[in-house]
Amino acid sequence: MVKIGKIELGEFPLLLAPMEDVSDPPFRAVCKDNGADMMYTEFISSEGLIRDAYKSTHKLDVFEYERPVGIQIFGGDIEVMREAAIIAEGASPDLIDINYGCPVKAVACKGAGASLLRDIPKMVRITEEIVKAVKLPVTVKTRLGWDESTLNVPEVAERLQDIGIQALSIHGRTRVQMYKGSADWSLIGEIKNNPRIKIPIFGNGDVTTPQRAMEVRERYGVDGIMIGRASIGYPWIFNEIKHYMKTGEMLAPPSVQDRVNVARKHLKHSLEWKGEKHGVLEMRRHYSNYFKAFPNFKEYRMKLVTLDNYDEIFTILDQVLEEYSNIEIPVIRVPEAEKLLLYQSSC
Repeated sequence: MVKIGKIELGEFPLLLAPMEDVSDPPFRAVCKDNGADMMYTEFISSEGLIRDAYKSTHKLDVFEYERPVGIQIFGGDIEVMREAAIIAEGASPDLIDINYGCPVKAVACKGAGASLLRDIPKMVRITEEIVKAVKLPVTVKTRLGWDESTLNVPEVAERLQDIGIQALSIHGRTRVQMYKGSADWSLIGEIKNNPRIKIPIFGNGDVTTPQRAMEVRERYGVDGIMIGRASIGYPWIFNEIKHYMKTGEMLAPPSVQDRVNVARKHLKHSLEWKGEKHGVLEMRRHYSNYFKAFPNFKEYRMKLVTLDNYDEIFTILDQVLEEYSNIEIPVIRVPEAEKLLLYQSSC
């Protein structure tokens, strides 16, 4: 049984990665329904939290149906991060997660996210202050290092464990790599197999199929897997991995009915959380991913991303189901939603 503090996550948990503009409560809801064992909020600016900025405080929303769930914060100021962690704890998540892995220019070039991989003593001080300030378990998500010459995550793992974090998630790329190239799991495995490491180690990066999930589990011995981009438009991946690991067989791919049902449920949660106007707008980014590879879909897609009335959108979804119900849709594992996550890297 993998545990973070007193949180029991099962034998080999599958975690939904925190993704900006993606892993909001409606998206987390459909991933939970499809097998995600633990989820995280979008990463939240510590500066925004202490200033009570709506964009940041709204991301604190967590719901009973999605537990266990962690709130992830980022920042580069020690005192601000400590105060932000206390504010986040007040929203009653199950844990507080610290982002030391975000590679985007707006974050890493301002002393936060992956930038802390170039200042391990400061990373340790920030983490120690947060561990002392909150009663909830504190976890960390990071990368292998800033670049190939600074692959310092083994040191990071030991030092952060020693000051009290209760789990570590590692993305198998450096900051300089951003999301390009292939994730390297060898260092992740080295950390998991370090006899000094007692906390759960979760690996992240390029797990897009059940077969790959099984491979990294057997080869590197990680305690669980964090899945990000592969879940965008495809929340079924969590149950597919679980089924494959249990039986060695692949689940049937999601049917058109499954895809329409998830899009409907996602939209309903979006309406409940954001209200009619913003709920409809926020959902537009997801339709292309749910219905990717549907032939001759342009007309429906244009309606889904332009209509403002949710009843009309539900009608379009009914029409999609009727027209495509007898068509076999190929599975595309990693959607073009990757574009959401590729940012300028140079500082």
